[in-house]
Amino acid sequence: MRNYQTRHYQHNKKSKIKNNQQRETRPLVQPEYKEAPIFAAMKSYARDGALAFHTPGHKQGLGAHPFLKELITEEGLRQEVSLMEELDDLHEPHGCIQQAEALAAKLWGAMDTLFIINGTTCAIQAMIMGTLQPGDKLLVPRNAHRSIIGGIILAGAEPVFIKPEIDDKLGIAMGLSASIVKAALKRHPDVKALLAVYPNYYGFCCDLTAIADLLHSQGKLLLVDEAHGAHLKFSDRLPKQALDCGADVVAQSTHKLLGSMTQTSMLHIGSKRVDRNRIRQAAGLLQSTSPNQLLLASLDIARLQMQYEGKERVERAISLSHYLRNRINATAGQWSPDRRYCRQCRLESVYDLDETKVTVNLEAANISGIEAEEILRHDLKIQCELSDPRNLLCIISMADTEAEIRRLSRALEDFESEYVFTTKGSMPISEFKVQGMGKMPVLQQAMSPREAFFATRQKVKLEEAIGRVSGETVAFYPPGVPIICPGEVITKEAIKYIRNYQQEGLRLSGPADGQLQYIEVIGE
Repeated sequence: MRNYQTRHYQHNKKSKIKNNQQRETRPLVQPEYKEAPIFAAMKSYARDGALAFHTPGHKQGLGAHPFLKELITEEGLRQEVSLMEELDDLHEPHGCIQQAEALAAKLWGAMDTLFIINGTTCAIQAMIMGTLQPGDKLLVPRNAHRSIIGGIILAGAEPVFIKPEIDDKLGIAMGLSASIVKAALKRHPDVKALLAVYPNYYGFCCDLTAIADLLHSQGKLLLVDEAHGAHLKFSDRLPKQALDCGADVVAQSTHKLLGSMTQTSMLHIGSKRVDRNRIRQAAGLLQSTSPNQLLLASLDIARLQMQYEGKERVERAISLSHYLRNRINATAGQWSPDRRYCRQCRLESVYDLDETKVTVNLEAANISGIEAEEILRHDLKIQCELSDPRNLLCIISMADTEAEIRRLSRALEDFESEYVFTTKGSMPISEFKVQGMGKMPVLQQAMSPREAFFATRQKVKLEEAIGRVSGETVAFYPPGVPIICPGEVITKEAIKYIRNYQQEGLRLSGPADGQLQYIEVIGE
């Protein structure tokens, strides 16, 4: 036994020395490398035939329930292992994960890329924690996703909210303009960075290059939530991706518009203004120490797919979206904005549009977007991405073909003839539809989100919370934009806005009370 242990120890020691040497001297990848390194390593391990006396408990599918086998192939279960030497270490990559991340960085044009298996929420929070110190001020548009508030709480940063421009026709918040950012920097010269949302959920883009130049001229960082922009790199007919606009760090949801599995994202580092090692350390704090190898492999394979098929697939999606938009705009009760609308709306913050996001505006119809989504889903078997009081949003991705788009087009035409101008649209035209989602009230920040998160709280009825400081986040999905953030003073207008959301049937997220009869506020 002693001899075996000695040989085993020496083997492991040599392996570690070899791996350390590889980290220093071995080139990461060859440009002609056409494999998916993580997938190749998993397949090789599964074929090696080593009997499993390790996690996960299903033992490479041996003990998997039949239902699980329906969800995942037997080969997938054999490869669903992690923490083996051949499969690398997500938190200290030196093998196949390092190769896969380097290939992704090369494709998207980043200095470094991190694979994220805890969702873009994790990527955004690692971006904030890896670039800011406790007490640093961060400019944040008010229509930012709630994950940004979580990152601010974790980092101990202080948000400085900026109100984005509102499009009155669509009833949605757009983006920030360079002049809005310039004015905010003048009021708050001590901010460390801006966290921009680019594109917004509906595909509208600000002039991010101008904003990047402005920030960098004053020594500030540009961090970008590009959850809906992982595909922008692959066509000149789309807005420029954030990295190409000069962003310092970018979080992308690879799963949203490309071919990786849900919950997988990439975090791209775009400049030397940030410490990439510190960002990796932040990601290591937030990511699982038992990463799912299937999720990692899906990121690797999505990169491979886009490297060799991306341009063709994205160009097809753009052409299909043009066809669909033209059909929509031929109807009487529906309308879809295109890139020309960016000039027509005369908002400085609306610089460009990702036309694969097809917004169906129902301003001329006698029905709200929320009710329209229900009809499409249950009567016409079409599920759109989201609805709001005035609009539906359909995403055309690299997966779609002419068959899917023709079916969607026919469904929208049937919807028009059957529901839009008949009494079947039962929902009255509410004040909320008239106002739209862009009229969200701006609240006063009484304390930092982190202070509010850790403060003593009490539960009170929402209608009795006017003037109190919130200890919770109140948001609705989609789009996940906080109406109330921890540390903000609750107002009558905010409560009315929330009740309108609930009356429209949108899904509440954040507070402990799922019906929001009560809210937690600061104090005993």
